[in-house]
Amino acid sequence: MNFNNYKDFPRVGRIIGLDWGLRRCGVAVSDETRDFVFVRPQIDVKSQSELVGAVLDLIQEEGAVGVVIGLPVYSDGSDSDTTKMVRDFTESLAAQINLPILFVEENLTSLAAQQDMGKTNVAKIKAELDSLAARVILENAISLLRRN
Repeated sequence: MNFNNYKDFPRVGRIIGLDWGLRRCGVAVSDETRDFVFVRPQIDVKSQSELVGAVLDLIQEEGAVGVVIGLPVYSDGSDSDTTKMVRDFTESLAAQINLPILFVEENLTSLAAQQDMGKTNVAKIKAELDSLAARVILENAISLLRRN
């Protein structure tokens, strides 16, 4: 499956954005027109198979037409150790759904999300940062989809 095919991605409908992590997966969802992006509660990751199940449930609940996943790469574009784990998760998810999946490089999305949060305590950062980063990833993807 090609995870960078913008041309086959539906032009309307809800999209789910994911910021994958070993312990937490941030979640954001667009509206059908993709004019607005909403943060959803992060998913605490117990195992990758449970995370796939939780994302499948979310796709069903939201009526999503596609998924965008942040791909952590180094600033020069090369793969990091985490990149392989994200790709493995994506392959597992792709085997369970018949929806397009896009990768969007996620360089500095957590930093952008934390700057949006302003000064706050560590507990709030842990509770909200991953889904705010997913929002940034999804907003970036929507901009790319509109350009392509």
